[in-house]
Amino acid sequence: MMKAIIAGGGTGGHIFPAVAIANALQRMDAGTEVLFVGALGKMEMEKVPQAGYKIIGLDIAGLNRSNWLKNLSLPFKLWKSRKKAKEIIATFKPDIVIGVGGYASFPMLNAAQSLGIPTLIQEQNSFAGKSNKILGKQAKAICVAYDEMQVFFPAERIIKTGNPVRAVIAQSTISRSEGIGFFGLREDKKTLLIVGGSLGAKAINEAIAANLELLTSAGLQIIWQTGEPFYAEAVKAAADYPQVKVHAFIRQMEQAYAAADIVISRAGALAIAELCIVAKPVIFVPYPFAAEDHQTSNALSLTRKDAAIMIKNDEAQLQLAGSLLQLLKNEEQQQQMHRNLKQEAIANADERIAQIITDIVNLKN
Repeated sequence: MMKAIIAGGGTGGHIFPAVAIANALQRMDAGTEVLFVGALGKMEMEKVPQAGYKIIGLDIAGLNRSNWLKNLSLPFKLWKSRKKAKEIIATFKPDIVIGVGGYASFPMLNAAQSLGIPTLIQEQNSFAGKSNKILGKQAKAICVAYDEMQVFFPAERIIKTGNPVRAVIAQSTISRSEGIGFFGLREDKKTLLIVGGSLGAKAINEAIAANLELLTSAGLQIIWQTGEPFYAEAVKAAADYPQVKVHAFIRQMEQAYAAADIVISRAGALAIAELCIVAKPVIFVPYPFAAEDHQTSNALSLTRKDAAIMIKNDEAQLQLAGSLLQLLKNEEQQQQMHRNLKQEAIANADERIAQIITDIVNLKN
């Protein structure tokens, strides 16, 4: 019976792939025992138990770049979390420790490596962070979603698996008609889906709010996930447009993707993996303040293959609506993007990673 620790979290982009890997491990062998380790106060402490798994929290935080005084306690937190990580390992006795990114990932994998326990990194982005670059030197395998990752990791340990995607999306059979009906829209109109992450995206939201008249006049109907902070303002802006459906958060993303003809999105790793699978023409507006500006790097990996369009965050107000309308008129470009996105899709990334984990543990034993 395999025992695995999955460490990390902080955002849905880390948590959903982690849960997908855990589910795949248990599908392969129902006796597999999985323990999650996250950061106290972060969303994994709520989301992971909802998915049916036990989680232990570490008192750990990242580097605060806006207020350096808050970093004074960081060395102590790192020492404390590494000590706790060793205690967790001594109690649980894992065969392998898997890091998915996020604050808890580094102390947990660092402790495991110091104790000679095999580790695996699931690197979601096209630009690896500092922690994963350090951990990658001793990891047994680094599972990646992008090419050219040897600039960050030892080439012989890199395995291109893709990023795990929620099963409801990866295995969805929902038709466009069903998706349209779910949101109360019309089948004879083109549908725009706007997603800016769970908290929304200020630049995207402001650009859409300022151009609702232009977009709806062009025949678009809109599913708009605003995030909670912009929700009230968006409801007010869309009050005169019944074809604009405003949601603070969309839980049934499989329905939204099915309904969509074109998507505007941030460029987090999870969003990109999902959009490759659903293969809907997309305009990315990367969040420029993500660590190492990895969202821009993620988006460029697809724009270079003519699979997406990218608009810079600070240019969204002026350029987003115009670029969208140009794409709307260009059916040939939409079809090209659909084909090229499909080529980048990996629907069974969770199973690929689970198999690599199993192989590492079997080799150890």
